[in-house]
Amino acid sequence: MKQLTSSLFLLTSSLFLSSCSADQEFTSWPCRFVYDNSISLDQTLATATNPDITGIFCKITERVQGGVKYLVFENNQGLSSEQRETEKDLRMNLRLGLNGGIIVGFSNFSGFAAYDIQCPNCVRKENNTVNPNYRVVMDNKGIATCSKCQKQYDMNNGGLIIKGEKDDKGLERYRNAHTSGPLGTTTVFSE
Repeated sequence: MKQLTSSLFLLTSSLFLSSCSADQEFTSWPCRFVYDNSISLDQTLATATNPDITGIFCKITERVQGGVKYLVFENNQGLSSEQRETEKDLRMNLRLGLNGGIIVGFSNFSGFAAYDIQCPNCVRKENNTVNPNYRVVMDNKGIATCSKCQKQYDMNNGGLIIKGEKDDKGLERYRNAHTSGPLGTTTVFSE
């Protein structure tokens, strides 16, 4: 009986793990983000890069005003801020995801993660990787909802889709995402 129970546990565990991994997507969409928060001390980014606090995610985008580039940080708890890009940032030629946006944060189950801001299912359905505009919107619980199709993704659980259709893909995640903490360096690369 003990051997049968162990065998059933192993079979169930392997089925569960294989079904989860089928939904996980790591993206190769372009991203090159390196940000040293020990210089700017941005509190919005710091909330999402603190390993002791999970479930806070920060959307990072760029805006230009009067020829000056700014990084815009908005977290899923309502905090937002902007930081003027430094000469070092400009030399690095930052690239924020498929269409100018990424999301970073510590998830409840997957550690530090970075996601592309575009809904992968809309991008594929519309076959538009040149200039897509299917951004997800974050809520305070770590759920990202596509502004176009209303599909929902759980960023606390690797970006898995929680509301969608059969064969939909999860939110695309960047494989190379690291942070040295709230007042350290955060990096996200597509390769």
